[in-house]
Amino acid sequence: MRSNYFLKAFLCAIAFAVGAPFSRADLAAYLAKPEPVYRWSEVSRSALGDCEVRLLKLVSQEWQGITWDHDVVVIRPSGVPFTGKLFLMNNGGTAKVKDYAFGAMLATRIKAPVALLMGIPKQPLFEGKKEDALIAETFVRYLETGDASWPLLFPMTKSLVKCMDALQDCFRREWQEELKGFIVSGASKRGWTTWLTAASDARVEAIAPMVIDTLNMQEQLPHQVKMFGKVSDSIRDYTERGLVPVPDEEKAKRLWSWVDPFVYREKFTMPKLIVCGTNDPYWSTDALNLYWDGLPARKWISYSPNAGHNLSASGAGGEAKGPDRAINAVTAFVRHCVTGKSIPALQWQHGEKADGSLFLKITADPVPAKVTLWRAESETTDFRAASWTSREVKSGDVGTEMNVARPARGHIAYFADAGYEIDGIPFALCTQLRIAAASASK
Repeated sequence: MRSNYFLKAFLCAIAFAVGAPFSRADLAAYLAKPEPVYRWSEVSRSALGDCEVRLLKLVSQEWQGITWDHDVVVIRPSGVPFTGKLFLMNNGGTAKVKDYAFGAMLATRIKAPVALLMGIPKQPLFEGKKEDALIAETFVRYLETGDASWPLLFPMTKSLVKCMDALQDCFRREWQEELKGFIVSGASKRGWTTWLTAASDARVEAIAPMVIDTLNMQEQLPHQVKMFGKVSDSIRDYTERGLVPVPDEEKAKRLWSWVDPFVYREKFTMPKLIVCGTNDPYWSTDALNLYWDGLPARKWISYSPNAGHNLSASGAGGEAKGPDRAINAVTAFVRHCVTGKSIPALQWQHGEKADGSLFLKITADPVPAKVTLWRAESETTDFRAASWTSREVKSGDVGTEMNVARPARGHIAYFADAGYEIDGIPFALCTQLRIAAASASK
């Protein structure tokens, strides 16, 4: 009974919170606060393949008496023109050998500088708490104290802002070049930070947030309960930490208006590639549909079928195993942004015919090399353990319409992708995903 009470209170608090017209001044004020401890220095120089690699040490801020320090790995591929743009990924932990190799691969494929910002967030803190448990702890401390600097997403966002400052200083000093714009990415809570940074800093020219399919929080959690029968166990750090029932509703109202990226949606006018796994246990399979229409134009989707929160596909449906599909999508997106080449335009329509059968029609410009229809079946509306299969569909000159058969029982989830290539990088852009019951009358 107690857990149900907490859940209902939590859902009510979220619904009450995000819809309220509270000022966002506290995030902006936190970012504007001077940071006397801010500094950066070069630690080392090396080469990896055809790339120049530099390791910087950044001190971004002091938060709650704790100094936040970060490794920043800067990778520049040789022999390619500098366009004034850089791909910036924010990550957890410290720089390791595998990060250098990953960054060099990205820089080589994108043909532009790449920077990896580590240590987002500073952790462990407060008796060993990390990741979501640490974020939840700071939310609780804000609710208990009213100190608006507590929410961990604030210093996480500021770390990216100060990293951009440091990178611009570095390029001026070391290469006498002006670094003007950033394409920003990160996964999970680092994707959350990507959204908030884009809402806060005009230097962000494009974003590729990954596996943070939870915008429009006032709608997401009730929908998750509808689809799963309960809130996902993957977010128990928030549901079990006394965030509910909230002692002071006005504070909760402010908190969720500060940290839900959907509240800032009118600021997201830059190109956006949303990257998700179809089997991510954190969110309902069709979570994107609760915020997609509310985002401004210049937006694209990349689903990785049979992939969870790590975007590593199982290969169950015939696709390549591992995270290659997501990596290809992000690198191709960044390559388009760096070169200024137009990203393919993809439009779609999900529908139902008079006989109750389903269809999905897409139009694309330019015409894709191929169109693939993906589908999964489940007895319920919970598709986290479902296996996705595909069939290639012949692409028409202008549009492609696909008939989608309903399953004999249960439910179906389906979407299509269009295959493209830029500078040797194959990638797929996707439609929204839809869930339908076996019978049109259900």
